[in-house]
Amino acid sequence: MGPVSLLPKYQKLNTWNGDLAKMTHLQAGLSPETIEKARLELNENPDILHQDIQQVRDMIITRPDIGFLRTDDAFILRFLRARKFHQADAFRLLAQYFQYRQLNLDMFKNFKADDPGIKRALIDGFPGVLENRDHYGRKILLLFAANWDQSRNSFTDILRAILLSLEVLIEDPELQINGFILIIDWSNFSFKQASKLTPSILKLAIEGLQDSFPARFGGVHFVNQPWYIHALYTLIKPFLKDKTRKRIFLHGNNLNSLHQLIHPEFLPSEFGGTLPPYDMGTWARTLLGPDYSDENDYTHTSYNAMHVKHTSSNLERECSPKLMKRSQSVVEAGTLKHEEKGENENTQPLLALD
Repeated sequence: MGPVSLLPKYQKLNTWNGDLAKMTHLQAGLSPETIEKARLELNENPDILHQDIQQVRDMIITRPDIGFLRTDDAFILRFLRARKFHQADAFRLLAQYFQYRQLNLDMFKNFKADDPGIKRALIDGFPGVLENRDHYGRKILLLFAANWDQSRNSFTDILRAILLSLEVLIEDPELQINGFILIIDWSNFSFKQASKLTPSILKLAIEGLQDSFPARFGGVHFVNQPWYIHALYTLIKPFLKDKTRKRIFLHGNNLNSLHQLIHPEFLPSEFGGTLPPYDMGTWARTLLGPDYSDENDYTHTSYNAMHVKHTSSNLERECSPKLMKRSQSVVEAGTLKHEEKGENENTQPLLALD
């Protein structure tokens, strides 16, 4: 972790001289197409990248109430990308990131994949992460809501597992630029389960994902949502930013509108895609190691102090999940309907992208 820079301005300017070539390492590994996308969509200019980062770093001294635990170039850059290189907005997001962690210390205690609560959530498929990206280079995250066993996983642990997963994924500069897609399948999600989605925990999730994390979400897609989820969304809608609201789509059981935004070749069969059904252990195995299995010992991944470190450990027996259904929300072929345009207006997206 880089130290907070409190050097006088002229000293910092001297460090920039002849250093522009060094800054190109921050774009190393990016495809030419992604670099051009960052320039056009995010206002990213490699010639002044270090200057942009330093100007955000200079603002840290204005918030002595916040412990900025990481201030290196690569870390600050992800906040600039998340806010299209608007420096004040990027710093505000950086401050909110660490403030959220200070205000919710219990959530980030033992914030790594081998924490029992996070481990259970990951094993149960919270979240799912598809291996391939969509046609815009975005990573697709899945949540099968009905698989939430409330006697086994707290909502907070599921949120922690999602945030930890995003921490791991956002290390990839391509994803900092291209962003993410989230699909939530509400099939068979009961009213009793929905009743556990209290205003306080929904507020915690909104603050953690919308207000405090440097990720670009290109869309949040609801599929097969029952009326009470639609009603719940209506209740929380006022607490969402305009930009967030414009990226939330309620598809009901109509796949046409989903496929207009995410092509079927990038989706598993649960969503009418051409890929095989999603294996609920895919992302858990990625984080917990190649030797992971539902029943046996495995090598887990510990994500600690913002870095992924691989260690070996035995899975506590009490964390072994009960025999789960593949997914309560998996549907038989033909259950989700491809309706003709205009046949059922209620299943069309309620909101559209900018």
